[in-house]
Amino acid sequence: MSVLNNWDQWKNFLGDRIDGAEDQGMSQKIINQLAFQVGDYLAKKVDPKNEQERVLSDLWSVASEDEQRAIASAMVKLVDNNSTH
Repeated sequence: MSVLNNWDQWKNFLGDRIDGAEDQGMSQKIINQLAFQVGDYLAKKVDPKNEQERVLSDLWSVASEDEQRAIASAMVKLVDNNSTH
């Protein structure tokens, strides 16, 4: 099963990746930029697999680039606060 199929697994997966990036010394600015790029890729190339992803996709589709960056930053905070570390 893909991590995209289950919201909690997806959050844990992202949180673990953020923890790894922080452990490697990556700045919050770079992490947020990467989150924006991942969000943009997912919005363009991946069909949402659950209700939460559908909400994020719908928000992303109507947001300006600045708003998309805010969504990505908020998602980083969400998964970083809930990661399995």
